[in-house]
Amino acid sequence: MKKSEICIIGCGYVGLPLILALSRYYNVTGYDINKERVKYLNKKYKKRNFLKTKNLINFTNDFNNLKNCKVFIVTLPTPLNFKNLPDLKGIINISRKISKILKKNDLIIYESTVFPGATEDIFLPQLTKFNKLKINKDFWIGYSPERINPGDKKFKLSNIVKITSASNKIGLKKVNNIYSKIIKAGLYPAESIKIAELSKVLENTQRFVNIALINEISVLCRKLSINSSKVLEAASTKWNFINFKPGLVGGHCIAVDPLYLFFKSKNFNFPNDLILSSQKINRYIPKFIVNEMIKNKSNNNKKTLILGLTFKEDCQDTRNSGVFDIIKYLNKNKIIPDVFDYNVKTKPLDRNLKYNFINKVKRKNYNNIILAVIHKKFKKLGIVKIKKFSYLKNVKIFDIKSAFKSEDVYFQL
Repeated sequence: MKKSEICIIGCGYVGLPLILALSRYYNVTGYDINKERVKYLNKKYKKRNFLKTKNLINFTNDFNNLKNCKVFIVTLPTPLNFKNLPDLKGIINISRKISKILKKNDLIIYESTVFPGATEDIFLPQLTKFNKLKINKDFWIGYSPERINPGDKKFKLSNIVKITSASNKIGLKKVNNIYSKIIKAGLYPAESIKIAELSKVLENTQRFVNIALINEISVLCRKLSINSSKVLEAASTKWNFINFKPGLVGGHCIAVDPLYLFFKSKNFNFPNDLILSSQKINRYIPKFIVNEMIKNKSNNNKKTLILGLTFKEDCQDTRNSGVFDIIKYLNKNKIIPDVFDYNVKTKPLDRNLKYNFINKVKRKNYNNIILAVIHKKFKKLGIVKIKKFSYLKNVKIFDIKSAFKSEDVYFQL
């Protein structure tokens, strides 16, 4: 394997765009533990001059192939464990591995979302576990939070401002020198790593809290027999109103990042009640939707179709999707739904949920059709054709994202 200057650890939706962009300027190695992923990426990119550059792209799942790298950029996920607490095991373990091959003048940059203090207090000690190198003398660390928005064709890596930070000014200069080559929108150098870390979790916590507010209002609107979309439309006529929409909260950012911040706040005996209250409201929404469905005693509700399984529109990612919570509450009411999603080819790993994952919708006597994720294909299909998925003329349509006219559906948030 030829010498690489930069290694990207994690070749997913964050790492791969970085690899492709940086390979215009450096020899780049992508490391991933998924052997099938590595095999696929090598076949697609390595054997042809994909970017019309003399630099090389290599993909590997052998950590020994990273010994010659000078820069390590960590893009691993930071999920929650079964207790809804931050799970940093993946990054801790990879930091220990880097420690074994770390050399003088190397640079390690973390892009994974973490609570403030994690990079310096948790990851940095792991980097010196198997060597005698000194931070800011022999090597440097940086933190530059990823801002990738899966499925977004407008805002991509190059045209989103990149926040950068490092362990000292020399490290920051090195970090900025790398990212400035690929980020057309410009860099924002933060004064410290903690500021950069907190800025990232704040971005998604702000959305999390605001969505909770609108979700609470949407429930109230339902009780008052008022259309929440009309309320938001009226309120939006004021110039400084922020027009958030009600809906399911899921995914690897909005559903996770606020709980990282909540976890850190508890270390200071600071309650952060707003985040906790927002979490309760957002988690209530799937239950509210199912309750609205089953309270109608005129049909047996047994035959239910869910359209959409991903955590957001027009992406393939099902991680932490709020749709799974809808399925959970349907199961509690002894309902096993059919689930269809254009963007999901295989059934996600078993989550102890009962549902029929179908690759094609076949017309049935569906009592209810839940439009959970409005992919462009569903929107283009139109409400008339969606209703025809059921033989029943009185099929109840639950339009979670208010994609269609309120008079054409039974329920909207």
